[in-house]
Amino acid sequence: MIMLLMTMITVTIITTTGIATTPSIITATAMLMTTNEPAGAGRLTEREAAALYRLMTWLSPAFPVGGFSYSSGIEWAVEAGDITDTATLANWLDAMLGDGAGFCDATFLVQAFLAAEAGDEARLRDTAELAVALVPSRERQLETTAQGRAFIDIARAAWNADGLDAMVAACAGPLVYPVAVGVVASAHGVRLEPTLHAFLHALVSNWISAASRLIPLGQTDSQRVLASLEPAVAATAARALSATLDDLGSATFRADLASLRHETQYTRLFRS
Repeated sequence: MIMLLMTMITVTIITTTGIATTPSIITATAMLMTTNEPAGAGRLTEREAAALYRLMTWLSPAFPVGGFSYSSGIEWAVEAGDITDTATLANWLDAMLGDGAGFCDATFLVQAFLAAEAGDEARLRDTAELAVALVPSRERQLETTAQGRAFIDIARAAWNADGLDAMVAACAGPLVYPVAVGVVASAHGVRLEPTLHAFLHALVSNWISAASRLIPLGQTDSQRVLASLEPAVAATAARALSATLDDLGSATFRADLASLRHETQYTRLFRS
C-alpha cells in the first residue's frame, strides 16, 4: 500500500511592529511510505503450484525429449536460402505457426486433452491415429513420435498419475508429441489453456534454437524473434481452442518440402 503524505509548513514573518506567525502552505512534498502489505497478493493453491511446477518442467528445454536434435526442416530451408536472417526466420516461423505444424499440433493437443479428460477412449484413439497419419514426411514423423514416446516415458517414470497408463493404452499406437502432452496434462489435472501456451512457446523456442545454430544468430537476435512471435502464438492458441478435427489443414508447402528434402541433404546437423 502506498500513502501520500502532504506537509504543511508554518512561516515566521518579521515586521517593523513585531513578530507575527502566519500559517501558510508554501509547498507540498510528496513522500512515499510503504507498508509490508503486498498489493493484490494472491496465493497459489497447493494443486495450482504443483501443476505449474510440472508444466514448467515438462516443457522446459532441459526436459529430455531430444528436441535439440530436430529442426523441422529448417536446416534445409537455411541451406536453400529461404532463411537467412531474423526477418526471414520470423516470417517462416509465423507461417509454420498459423498455417502449418503449429496450428495442427495445437489442435491435436486440445482434442487429446479433452478426450482424455472426458474418458472418451474412442475419441482419444481417433485423435492419436489422425495425428500420426497427417505428418507430412518420414523425418517429421520420426521427430514427433520419438519426442512423444520420450515425453510419455519420462513423465510416467517421474510423475505417474492414476489413469495415465489406461489413456496411453487406449491410443493403441504411437503418440505424436502434442497428443502425448495433452494426455499427460489432462491426467495430472493441469489446465488446458496454460498447457497449450507453454507447448507452443516450447515449440517456437526449439525452432529458433535450431535456426540460431544454422544461420547463425546471436542470443539477442534469437530473443527478438521469439518476442516478435508472441502475438502469433496467442492467435494460434485461440484458434486451436475453438477448432475441431474438421478444421485441421496446412498450407505451408515450402516447409513440407523442406522436411522431405532434408532426408537427402548432403550435410546435416539435425535429424529432421
